[in-house]
Amino acid sequence: MQSLITLAAFLVTLGILVSFHEYGHFLAARLCGVKVLRFALGFGKPLFTYRAKNSTEWVLASIPLGGYVKLLDGRDNQQTIPLEDRPQSFDVKPLWQRSLIVAAGPFANFLLAVILFSVLYISGVPQLPARLQSPPEQSIAAKLGVTAGDQVIGWQSLSSDYNGTPIFEEFDPVPSWNALRWLLLDALTGEQGFALEIQDVSGGRQIKSFQQGDLPPITPESDPFQALGLLPQVSPPSEWQELKLGPVDALGFASQRVYLITKVSMRLMLGLFTGKTTLKQLGGPLSIADMAGKSAQVGWQPFIAFLALMSISIGLLNLVPLPMLDGGQLLYDAWELVAGKRMSLSLQEKLQKVGFLLLISLSLLALFNDLQRYLSP
Repeated sequence: MQSLITLAAFLVTLGILVSFHEYGHFLAARLCGVKVLRFALGFGKPLFTYRAKNSTEWVLASIPLGGYVKLLDGRDNQQTIPLEDRPQSFDVKPLWQRSLIVAAGPFANFLLAVILFSVLYISGVPQLPARLQSPPEQSIAAKLGVTAGDQVIGWQSLSSDYNGTPIFEEFDPVPSWNALRWLLLDALTGEQGFALEIQDVSGGRQIKSFQQGDLPPITPESDPFQALGLLPQVSPPSEWQELKLGPVDALGFASQRVYLITKVSMRLMLGLFTGKTTLKQLGGPLSIADMAGKSAQVGWQPFIAFLALMSISIGLLNLVPLPMLDGGQLLYDAWELVAGKRMSLSLQEKLQKVGFLLLISLSLLALFNDLQRYLSP
């Protein structure tokens, strides 16, 4: 039964994320007057095909690991375009429209994440309080006098030239440990100091400043939260607080959360090239299926939160400037903008082959990590 739930959650996850991404491309293409030849979910042998009145083929294929939107395009050697359809071809559209169509897929994923988080905040989400456990002895928090039971109620970012002077500005509220965790990740990955407004068990309030130069580096071998000494205290569900917002506030809070998670995730992705993040952290389909299944078994809210995080990841991944990805096409567009002419088809084809090999290599590495993670004794 657990395997069936995991498989179903995995298929639902891919179906929703891929559908939304590809529909972003589709909708932008239609708005720009480009003819869509095929909208496909999955690869391989078609299981279901429907041809609409506007000649677009809607296809559900047998391998549910992606999808694509095929546009009318004069640069495609396999297409013969009648003269009357030429104005609807992708390649004759101005650069800004072509770039908009390409960027619409990742943008749709970010939009989906905002919608999903908004649904959670409107429905009401139980939140673990930002109450801290006793910090490790040599941690920064221990040196600053943080003790068990202290609760973080306010946050403020510090400038790089902060010299320890008293802070009189208003602090941003910290509603939960989850909110504090993302703020801490933002500060650590951005190497920016911060101050916490803390309420102790007696009700007194203090300000603890974590200066930029004291922050621990993010490395594959260490846990920065341990080095900071800021770790959550386990609290019974009866002490959790519900975060429930109206539609407008939920949309604003969700947008802020997606922006913050995107910023942190982008820095962690860049860490793959600087050595701050290890390639062993890459996950493939087995990791996605496992997380989807576990979140679905806990409840619909954790599953929705998982979908939102995955949607952000899909959006970011597609913006990586590699051929075969949307980011690669946007890189071609940037070349055209700067050079004043399009990159030649022959060069694009060579870059596509290189991009394909890189993507296959990364996919195999992610699958290898999955196998080690879940099948090793």
